[in-house]
Amino acid sequence: MERDRVIRLLLVDDDPLVRRGLGLILGGERDIEIVGEAADGIEAETATRDLAPDVVLMDVRMPHQDGVTTAEHLLRRPDPPAIIMLTTFHVDDLVLRALAAGVSGYVLKDAAPDKVIAAIRSVSAGEPVMSPTVARQVITAATAGTADDAKRAAARAGLDVLTPRELDVALEISRGASNAEIAARLFVSVATVKATVTRIFLKLETDNRVTIALRVRDAGLV
Repeated sequence: MERDRVIRLLLVDDDPLVRRGLGLILGGERDIEIVGEAADGIEAETATRDLAPDVVLMDVRMPHQDGVTTAEHLLRRPDPPAIIMLTTFHVDDLVLRALAAGVSGYVLKDAAPDKVIAAIRSVSAGEPVMSPTVARQVITAATAGTADDAKRAAARAGLDVLTPRELDVALEISRGASNAEIAARLFVSVATVKATVTRIFLKLETDNRVTIALRVRDAGLV
């Protein structure tokens, strides 16, 4: 991301103490500007329309309108913001709905401040983010009881279109690694990883890292 570009951020949480805490964490970042706050999904939709944030950092569970429903509405807009879901809860149907809707990231509220800041910067730059804990839980929840021999064989056949390097990257994605983490582990540049991820998306006909992770899991490779 260009360091002189300021990311316009909207904070959405029904707990004012959480919003204040996030404001304290993010207030010192020169490339992040908190342009507004909202206490529920209805307020978030109005604020997004009026303030045009680049990124919405939003709780999953809120009164009046939950974060997932709000994300579904916001992502139908002509120029939608990137959305990071923020919660203390573990994976459930709401999380899977949010990912299916196309949210850009999912971070636990107890994540270290630097992780939250990095997630905001990453999704603003077009790179989806999911904490490793959430990634593992999503994969487990979505594939529980479904990995039979036929499905495993089909999944492996589907991954045959990938080169060895692309498969290495897919395996790292399935572990919840970011592009920067993959680059460090495979001793390549972040640009190379991004290009490889793009090729994987094209070959597997998806634009979702979770889908890649699920296919790797179905193939029995993790």
